Amino acid sequence: MIAAIPSPSVNDFSVGPFEVHAYGLSFIVAIAVGIWITVRRWEARGGDRETVYDVMLWAFPAGVIGGRIYFDLTSMSEVPDAWYGPFAVWDGGLGSWGAFAAGVLAAVWRLRRAGVSVSDALDAAAPALLVAHAIGRVGGNYVNQELFGGPSDLPWAVEIDPVHRPDGYEQYSTFEPTFFYEAIWDLALAGFLVWLERHRPIRAPGLFALYVTGYSAFRIVEELMRVDPSHYILGLRLNFFVACLVTIAGAIWFAWTQGWRPPRRAAPREADP
Repeated sequence: MIAAIPSPSVNDFSVGPFEVHAYGLSFIVAIAVGIWITVRRWEARGGDRETVYDVMLWAFPAGVIGGRIYFDLTSMSEVPDAWYGPFAVWDGGLGSWGAFAAGVLAAVWRLRRAGVSVSDALDAAAPALLVAHAIGRVGGNYVNQELFGGPSDLPWAVEIDPVHRPDGYEQYSTFEPTFFYEAIWDLALAGFLVWLERHRPIRAPGLFALYVTGYSAFRIVEELMRVDPSHYILGLRLNFFVACLVTIAGAIWFAWTQGWRPPRRAAPREADP
């Protein structure tokens, strides 16, 4: 091994009597940046920033609840063995699929109540969500030394402390930094969506559908690389199958928003008497 990326030696710090966790801090930064980008894009469409603030006021806690429920159901072995274990988000553990589903449902509900175009609002938020994903992966997973790939001796492999190595991988010290891979992909996809919006006539919510498709498609690859504990079905991680289903659904959704419809079979003609 020629070189490797070192992991941070600490993932929390104290401010007076308060202990600040990097995982939580990265969430705050990701949300703040995501809101800022969404506000700029929504106002460019003639929208009101107060609508964005109202949506986030409901979507964020819904996302946390949905993400924790998904984590509790799919990663029971990782839940702290205490009465508060299912609620211990301060120890990490939010399933992105559950957070996404609950957050989007809450957002759609608030947008409908506000009487604005749900499709346009979703398109405004799509690149912002990808940037927020990227910040969360680096600020949370990298600092926490979690959700990485298999052993690697590549120059950009990341060093993982023994206490964070999964069972069966204790003898390895450097691993694939899948959180960096996803962050790069998310930022590239966000840039592509902005470019596409400016150079191609995309019907709303086509950008959001592409966000769902592109993000999920990379998760398929990522789930094949990761070695953290997970539920397995037919030898593959549960989230691999979830990512496959969401990718297919997102692609069909995008095609539908752009006007594609499955061809109808012509009715058979009756024979002449």
